[in-house]
Amino acid sequence: MKLRTYLLIANAVSIFFLLIFLLISYNKMLLDIKQFVWISTITVAVGLLSFLLHFLMIRPLEKSMKQIVEESKKIALGNYQVQVPVVGPNEFKKMANQFNEMSVNLEESFNRLRESEASRRELIANVSHDLRTPLASIQSYVEALQDGVIEDQETFRAYLATIQSESIRLGHLINDLFELSRLDAGVELFQPENYPLEDLIVEKLQSFALQFDKKKLQVSVNMPDYSPIVRIMPFKIKRVFVNLLENAIRYAPEESKIEIAIVPNQNQFVEVSISDQGEGIGEFEQTQLFERFYRTDKSRNRNSGGAGLGLAIAKSMIELHGGRVGVESIKGQGSRFWFTLPNAHAID
Repeated sequence: MKLRTYLLIANAVSIFFLLIFLLISYNKMLLDIKQFVWISTITVAVGLLSFLLHFLMIRPLEKSMKQIVEESKKIALGNYQVQVPVVGPNEFKKMANQFNEMSVNLEESFNRLRESEASRRELIANVSHDLRTPLASIQSYVEALQDGVIEDQETFRAYLATIQSESIRLGHLINDLFELSRLDAGVELFQPENYPLEDLIVEKLQSFALQFDKKKLQVSVNMPDYSPIVRIMPFKIKRVFVNLLENAIRYAPEESKIEIAIVPNQNQFVEVSISDQGEGIGEFEQTQLFERFYRTDKSRNRNSGGAGLGLAIAKSMIELHGGRVGVESIKGQGSRFWFTLPNAHAID
């Protein structure tokens, strides 16, 4: 039975019994026939008018309900871009608003699922590529050694060194994938401690001394008179700093300058930035850099970049600390990578 029919029947039954009781009451009032007929006629007319008004007022409710049902059918067919008009009584308006909100949430959820599926396919393709290359190299060198075609010791050692370097590269890629999966899953324990930012930077700069000398790079560090104390997991942030510094060294021209700056912000964070004088990054690439497996080198040449996971991991690690990470660059004028860390003194 339709809602409209049910309501009309309920109204008709209630009016019918009301008229019966009123007519019985009129009969007991000792009215003459003329008065009885007159009052009874008015009562019946009022009852019919009430039924008509009830009939007319139910139509908008029925229309609103019908629209919601029709739009629900569209959702069942996979169309989530549906909205129903917010009309009728407050209860129906509330229901329509909740329906529209549900429709928007469903569309967003399925969009995320589609994006996740696309990312999963891209991830599999990229992982396959990045694993296949070193594996093929290791296999070819091992087969050459097994076939005994290498006779002189120098070439033999070179082959072994290549196998070792490819194995290390495989290990780094697997570790990066494992690290990224833990960060995405949210199972990484967050156990920060107060740590002097100056100690972290000095320690890592010393480990890159040979790379600086090899490319004859000038490195300058600008920081406040006092060393900011940040609330971090040192191992994680060292990895972020190393990743950004390696990128700066990789793309910096020989005999150029790399500048590291530490600036305490007013919003309880400390900003760390690394600037180089390389070729710079285009605007579109800046929006993609922190996506996993994205590399500015479309040929995927490892001489000019890694697997494309370093910046994605760096972003996840910084966000784990409640900070932000970004890049500023103008094509042909170098790049400036920055990230923020919570100031331990401001937190206390």
